[in-house]
Amino acid sequence: MANLKEIRNRIASVSSTQQITKAMKMVSAAKLRRAQDAIVQMRPYAGKLNSMLENLSASLENDADNVYARTRDTKRVLLVPITSNRGLCGAFNNNVIKRTNYLAKVTYKDSEVSVLCIGKKGDEFFKKTRYHIVGSDLPRNLNELFDHLTFEHTEPVADMVLNAYADAQFDKVVLIYNQFKNAAVQVLAEEQLLPVLPPETASSSKSGNDYIFEPDKVEIVSRLIPKSLKIKFYKALLDSYASEHGARMTAMHKATDNAGSMIKELKLTYNKARQASITNEILEIVGGAEALKG
Repeated sequence: MANLKEIRNRIASVSSTQQITKAMKMVSAAKLRRAQDAIVQMRPYAGKLNSMLENLSASLENDADNVYARTRDTKRVLLVPITSNRGLCGAFNNNVIKRTNYLAKVTYKDSEVSVLCIGKKGDEFFKKTRYHIVGSDLPRNLNELFDHLTFEHTEPVADMVLNAYADAQFDKVVLIYNQFKNAAVQVLAEEQLLPVLPPETASSSKSGNDYIFEPDKVEIVSRLIPKSLKIKFYKALLDSYASEHGARMTAMHKATDNAGSMIKELKLTYNKARQASITNEILEIVGGAEALKG
């Protein structure tokens, strides 16, 4: 059994760790509130804009009028995993990295795959692999996006991705991120950004509306589609940001509870060791007294 000093030091260490995890939980809870408000307010707008995007894209007579809906043979694929810059958030980053790795090695094994990472954790993993982008005009060091997560900061990045697809550098662009459901649940999402998908069969009746375009259908679509794709990209970042803080708050809550359980066990061990020490001292005193009598 460990001596009393070692157990006291262990109790102090676990107590200090518990204070840190509790503070991190409170910080993540405060940030989660703001991030949750942002994504909840964005979703209705992004959903309606995406519906308009699909309907208007399907209304064009041919793909030449809409470069972002033009389908090509999937020879070059761009995967965009969205992770966090920091850890201590459970399986949040690991799920995205595993899914991206699976897509690169299995789903698109016959294609040339490039990975554009957003977030340090994903970048640290994929820069050691052959999928990391080399020699492309796509942006680098996208970790700073989470420092000031606004549409103005994400728009240039989305522009570069759209231009790369329009220039036929890639035939398909896929986003992999955690979709925010609630503070305790994050759903791993795999979303095709480009080419623009046609409307689903279930909503085909909605796409049959006869729109009146002013000034011109092609001009309106050419302006609306890039805007909608940028909003879609920004929404994925907001989803991931809210999910990150939800995952970290949950992880730190569990860590705080586990630290409390460890402290209880250590205190019980400490009391047992102290009692054993007292018993030994009493036995030594009684033994010494009996020896003097003899």
